Amino acid sequence: MQTKLAHAAERKAFEIAADKLISSASSENRAEAIESYIGLAGKLIGRYVPQVEAGMRRAVYPGSKWERWIFRLADEIDPHVLKTFVMSGGYEAAFRGFRNTVQNAEHYGCNIPWIILFDPTSACNKHCIGCWAAEYGHQQNLSYDDMDRLVTQGSKLGCHMYMLTGGEPLVRKKDVLKLAEAHPDCLFNIFTNASLVDEAFCTECQRLGNLVFSVSLESFEPEVNDGRRGDGSFDEVMAAFDLMRAHGLIFGTSTCYTRDNIERVTSDEFFDLIIGKGCRYAWFFHYMPVGDGANADLMPTPEQREYILNRIREVRGYEGGKEIFAMDFQNDGQFVGGCIAGGRAYCHINARGDVEPCVFIHYSDANIKEKSLLECLKQPIFMAYRKHYPWSENHLMPCPMLENPKVLPRIVHESGAPSTDYVSPESVETLISRTEAYAAAWKPAAERLWKEMER
Repeated sequence: MQTKLAHAAERKAFEIAADKLISSASSENRAEAIESYIGLAGKLIGRYVPQVEAGMRRAVYPGSKWERWIFRLADEIDPHVLKTFVMSGGYEAAFRGFRNTVQNAEHYGCNIPWIILFDPTSACNKHCIGCWAAEYGHQQNLSYDDMDRLVTQGSKLGCHMYMLTGGEPLVRKKDVLKLAEAHPDCLFNIFTNASLVDEAFCTECQRLGNLVFSVSLESFEPEVNDGRRGDGSFDEVMAAFDLMRAHGLIFGTSTCYTRDNIERVTSDEFFDLIIGKGCRYAWFFHYMPVGDGANADLMPTPEQREYILNRIREVRGYEGGKEIFAMDFQNDGQFVGGCIAGGRAYCHINARGDVEPCVFIHYSDANIKEKSLLECLKQPIFMAYRKHYPWSENHLMPCPMLENPKVLPRIVHESGAPSTDYVSPESVETLISRTEAYAAAWKPAAERLWKEMER
């Protein structure tokens, strides 16, 4: 939507600010560089997120925890990697990209995501217990041309943030690097078990600069982590952290919390371990009972969910907590207006090419191997998401499957979307039968907490 000349001028201003921050990393002037960045962010996206500048100023001020976090990035990350992260992830994806996807959504009359998750392959070199992705089997792949076409089309719509899931994305290591090099204005976040991270790969990632890593980790205790992920997995992750840190790369963790591990993966010991290893962020994902044989008993109790909601906010608070940016995919709906699936902010594309509303909602009637990305975003199930949203004003109950199980069947049946679980297809009624009791149990706590937050 933006002219090439205006884009170039705006990008240059952002680049000058980035250079100022990075070059002043060890000087007394770096606080000034942060101040200029905050002001620039307000100018770029303030119209669409009015509170962005005020929120950043509240978090980042002289001597604050988050100023120290930013200074550590400037001191410890490779300068090329940091600048590329700021330009591709900060400017192109978060600021300009978000703005353009909002404008394009209005223009095309459908949801346009500013983040796209896709699976290069369904293959994986691990056999982790309870992994829903294992339901997809190991035979499906997106070709390099499929991925390149997807990113090219997505960029034109304003999407410059891509998260690669699977399977294990690094089974396709060469194609992942080739894709990142072909699209330097995009940021690629790789969700990985880290077992295939080696010296040569890290050297290439350092050269390219536009890849970051979210590494699966289940505990600070090797035996607990390896009980799910296989013998030696913990040591592989620790070795990968050391390699990535030595090359000045940006990385964090990705953890699924369940009834069995929720206290362990939010403990001081866990956070202190990953911070000490150089992790900059930590993703937390609520266990979803998706796929054949899924165990609904692994979902957290209402008391546990309330605990992790408060714990993650404590960890990333303006004061205290830990110097790591922790995100809770389920409980942070308050900050993104509820459910972000169905293309509202993100969508998922599996290794067969099916474009799904969410990584946990496996229904679709559009495939990127047969249609353009824009055509896929206009498929009936995505339009049904757009039509029925919001299904809850309480953003602590954001999901149409987990907390609003009556909503998802309405969307699926209205759209006629078939199951895309091509190993064990299941009806939407079977899926929500695992979440109805959970939704009823969580609702009273969610309503109480939401009222407290609105005060």
